[in-house]
Amino acid sequence: MTEIATTASAASTTEASSTGMVIGESSTARGRRARIALRALQVVLALFFGIASALPKLIGHASAAESFDEMGWGSAGMYTIGALELAGAVALLIPVLQSVSAVALSALMVGAFVVQLTVFDGQYAATPLILIVPLALIAWVRRAHNAELLRLLRRQS
Repeated sequence: MTEIATTASAASTTEASSTGMVIGESSTARGRRARIALRALQVVLALFFGIASALPKLIGHASAAESFDEMGWGSAGMYTIGALELAGAVALLIPVLQSVSAVALSALMVGAFVVQLTVFDGQYAATPLILIVPLALIAWVRRAHNAELLRLLRRQS
């Protein structure tokens, strides 16, 4: 049995080498570096949304509480936005949810941009716009996972 698996593995390696493609991976070192860079970007964004953005809201830090009181949303709004950001941060690290998470976090950033302009006179309005750019990149590059997610959801129903 091991001999058959080894022969099949050698045949697929020979086939991959003759066509110049490696099955399941990018055919170039550049593609591999791009995948690693994108994954690193996802981790950095997940850390940002989970720690720097969601955590102060979820622990009720004074600065977050003041901002949400000024908006008129109170603690319920603060905890809700914090929970959404934390869920998005975690989902950015789960392969089947990456694209959907990036779109959802982008929608939150559109809302944050509008709030910054209308409530806070645009003081930090550029921050959400800057965050939308890498989120859009992640959503686009990881869009193939959406078909897998739909397949999983259909199988459950």
